[in-house]
Amino acid sequence: MNYKELTTDQLLSINTLKGLKAAGYQSKSIKDELRDNLIVKLENREPTFEGIWGYEDTVIPDIERAILSKHNMNLLGLRGQAKTRIARQMTELLDEYVPFIAGSELNDDPMHPITRFGVDTLEEKGDDTPIAWLHRSDRYAEKLATPDVSIADLIGDVDPIKAATLKLPYSDERVIHYGLVPRSHRSIFVINELPDLQARIQVALFNILQEGDIQIRGFKLRMPLDIQFVFTANPEDYTNRGSIVTPLKDRIDSQIITHYPKTRDISKQITTQEADIKDNQKGKVIINEIAQDLIEQIAIEARDSEYVDEKSGVSARLTISAYENLISAAERRAIINKEKQTYIRVSDFVGVIPAITGKVELVYEGEQEGAGIVAHNLVGKAVRTMFTDYFPQPDDKSKDKSENPYKSIISWFGEGYTLDLINDLQVTDYEAGLNAVPGLSDLVKSKHPKVSKHEHLFLMEFVLHGLAEYSKLSKTALDTGTRFKDLLSSMFSMPDLDDLTEDDLE
Repeated sequence: MNYKELTTDQLLSINTLKGLKAAGYQSKSIKDELRDNLIVKLENREPTFEGIWGYEDTVIPDIERAILSKHNMNLLGLRGQAKTRIARQMTELLDEYVPFIAGSELNDDPMHPITRFGVDTLEEKGDDTPIAWLHRSDRYAEKLATPDVSIADLIGDVDPIKAATLKLPYSDERVIHYGLVPRSHRSIFVINELPDLQARIQVALFNILQEGDIQIRGFKLRMPLDIQFVFTANPEDYTNRGSIVTPLKDRIDSQIITHYPKTRDISKQITTQEADIKDNQKGKVIINEIAQDLIEQIAIEARDSEYVDEKSGVSARLTISAYENLISAAERRAIINKEKQTYIRVSDFVGVIPAITGKVELVYEGEQEGAGIVAHNLVGKAVRTMFTDYFPQPDDKSKDKSENPYKSIISWFGEGYTLDLINDLQVTDYEAGLNAVPGLSDLVKSKHPKVSKHEHLFLMEFVLHGLAEYSKLSKTALDTGTRFKDLLSSMFSMPDLDDLTEDDLE
């Protein structure tokens, strides 16, 4: 009988060590298991990490090399770079089921038990030792490193209640309550944010990583633990909150550096995949490609912004939350206006501001400006950056007045007209407001003649925001929307007396 050729049902029907031997089972370390299954995937050209975009030529090959080398690894990168997700997906490289001695706390290998319970059971029952099966999804443990993590949490401690219940002396190793690391025997064990672990706790990992054994309260234990360790760390942690002690770094075989998506298209794939958009939202709100690109450009601008701490990073969760909020902003408007279906507008981007303010770490200058202002500025910069992908550069065209495609638009506002685009406008009012601006529709039609009606309206509003970002128009945020007017008149005009407070008049 060939163990590898057994079906899942045949495998799970084996319930004794005798049956396991008859099936030709041979013990294998978890690192060999990962390596062998990875080799099969590589030979068959199957993806090793599903849904991880942008790492195909950088991070994933490094991880594959580390697995082939049977290395423990540290994934080093800023927040929101899929480090934990990668670690969790490593379970897919494990065998679907592995046998263990039934009743064992530490999933003892029937061929090589490491606990007193496993050894005693094997000696007592021999080939009749009962066997149970462990699914790969249960062979994963994860711990977030926090300052309050103790040796007992990770390694274990003496349990006086167990000693009293079993009437055992404290010299008997059966009084030990094992921590997370021993309980991860034959599993993948992940410690997230490793630098946050106190130095004395990190020291406790030395022997486990190098020799695979543990020490608990003076017990002379030699437990050759079989664990695939994966650590994650943020490079900023090395200086801000803690550090990985040098001897521990030396024992981690491979350190793999992660990164943010290198292109807007990759970032968009991640956002679309991860965003939690309900089916009824998908039917109610139609989003266009430009709006999706704008969401991703906001994160790109944030990572380059002088107001945002680049060492802290800007997580991919920003674009995911912003995308969800954008859809919800349009959905809310449709509900208010009792519309069965609606289309994304630029004015809906007011909804992404809360997704930005909570996810960017500001430097001192950014704190002085205020999180809300910085968020609005990032949206504006995204519009400015993308504007020239769709329309001519306003500064270039302003030099030649006869060929300036924006002349009629800017002139209309220069004559004293204003346009208030309220966030919750009904589609007819929204369309009427945009069409009131001379030359705006013609400009969009000349540059993008094949777009749908609703994309046409989006681009019309996009032009107004773009001209404001290039200082051709004035854009003012209202409580309920946005006001566009002539730039010079807004600079020199006196405020309306009706808008002044008593304090202003005094």
